[in-house]
Formats: sequence, structure tokens, C-alpha cells
Amino acid sequence: MAIYFILLFTTLMGFSEGQLKLGFYSETCPEAESIVSGVVRDAVLSDSNMAAVLLRLHFHDCFVEGCDGSILIERNNPNDEKHAFGHQGVGGFDVIEKAKARLEDACPGVVSCADIVALAARDAIVLSNGPEYEVPTGRRDGQVSNIKLADEMPDVSDSIQQLKTKFFQKGLSEKDLVLLSAAHTIGTTACFFMTKRLYNFFPGGGSDPGINPSFLPELKATCTLNGDVNVRLPIDRGSERKFDKQILQNIRNGFAVLESDAKLNDDLITRTIIDSYLGFLSPIFGPSFENDFVQSIVKMGQIGVKTRGQGEIRRVCAAFN
Repeated sequence: MAIYFILLFTTLMGFSEGQLKLGFYSETCPEAESIVSGVVRDAVLSDSNMAAVLLRLHFHDCFVEGCDGSILIERNNPNDEKHAFGHQGVGGFDVIEKAKARLEDACPGVVSCADIVALAARDAIVLSNGPEYEVPTGRRDGQVSNIKLADEMPDVSDSIQQLKTKFFQKGLSEKDLVLLSAAHTIGTTACFFMTKRLYNFFPGGGSDPGINPSFLPELKATCTLNGDVNVRLPIDRGSERKFDKQILQNIRNGFAVLESDAKLNDDLITRTIIDSYLGFLSPIFGPSFENDFVQSIVKMGQIGVKTRGQGEIRRVCAAFN
């Protein structure tokens, strides 16, 4: 498996000014990354869906207040960010807390929860047969957690223009939108997120006409009308446990499970990006899906980061110091 070493670009909107760096803890906590890797490995061996959960946690953390661990705060306060509607189903908090506890034993007050989230997502990808890559570290933990700040999270029912706008606001491009959506190559979703698409699609009601007719009965058999909305189904039909570009083929052929993924096929720009990875000669002459995904997730991992004198290093991830 190739290892991609990513150079940091300091001119992109919303990024720190090159203040994250590879090997940030090499002197202050040399075992930091291996400790996180060990905890993530154990968690994924215990629950194969945990890889997708940790990857999703990284995305949801970065899209609100930047990649600063704000989603981890739990004060039994309904106004904490993690209780936002857009964060429904987000998990992995116990894995991050376990890694933090071990890091506090090894090197107290050194490694941020925000960095643990980013490293855990990287390790989750690798454990799903995805690309290995280096994660720039040096994030500090935020000191704000507010449910209202999550109002603009991308949503499964957003139009393609709404999705583009929400990504643009974070300094991310249409290409990043396609690649980060392709993180749905692993994991499952709940029927809760499918009900409108299957039974009350706008406009016109009924089912989304963009769903492949051969796929629709399969979806309805799993997510029945007025059935249990907590039933789960793979997001990447036929390849839900392996990190690969099959998700893009499914989107192109009408086998997208999530409406937001399907929307990528309705827009000329995002559809062209998808096609660039699927052509007959793409494996030889086309762009590398794995390499491009790594660049996008590293880029996402630098949104609004706190560094140096900003924020804090929490003692536990669920509480401010």
C-alpha cells in the first residue's frame, strides 16, 4: 500500500498558517501516534463498523468551529454541540476518550483531543484497506461548544448547490466534496435518513426517480414504510467494509444510498470529477482516487484549527479544563 506524503499548502482559505506539522509530538510524546493506533485497532477489531464511525467523527468535528474537538464536549447540557440534529448518529467518543486516557498516562497535558480525532480517522482508513498517509498535528482543543454552531452542517437532503456552498465556506472545492463524500465507501446508515427519499421525495412525493429501478425494491425491503427507522444498511452497496472507489461507481449507476451522494451525479462538475476516476484507462492515466482522497482529508483536517496560544489541551476530551 502506497504511503502518501502530503505537503501543506498555506494559502488555502480557513487553514492555519502552516502551524501544523508532521511529527509534532516526536519529542514531547514520541509514542503518541502508536498509542492512538493501538486503541483504534482494538476498537475496530471489536466492532468492524467503528472504522466508519471514527472517520465520520472527524468530518463532523471539522465542519463546526474547525477541527478542535468541540463535538466531544458532554456536560449534560442540551445546548452542547454534540446534540445538534446534524450530528445524529455520530459516535466513537468512547474510543477517543480511551486513547486520551492512555496518552495522559504516557505524557500528561501534551496531546490534544483534536489531534486524536484526526489520527483516529487516519488509522480507521488504513484498517479498512485504505491508503496510509501522514497526519500533520499540533491542533489545540477549542473552548466553545454550542449546538447552534452546527446549524450549517451538510445534510443528506441538501441540494447540490447547498452542498457546494457549505463546502466552499470551509475552503473546500467541488473535488473535495466528491472525495470526502466518497468516505461513505465504508459504514452504514439508518433508515431514518432514507424515509423521505423512499416514500416522500420532493418534488412529487413517492420515491426518488434517480434511484436505479432494480435497487429500489432492495432499499424498500430494508427500510419499510412506517418500519423501524433504526435499522441500518450499507452506504456503499457491495463494498461497505473496504475503502475503495466502488462508491463512485454506485453513485454513477443510480445505486447511491444517501440522497446527498446521489446529488453528485446530477451536477456537471461533480459528475465529471466522478467520471475521472472511473474511465477504462483511469487506473493507468487517470488521477489516483486514493492519492486525491488523502489530499482532501488532510486539507479538511486543517479547517479552522487552533494552534500555539489558542485553545487548550484538555485533560479529558468530554470537558473543558
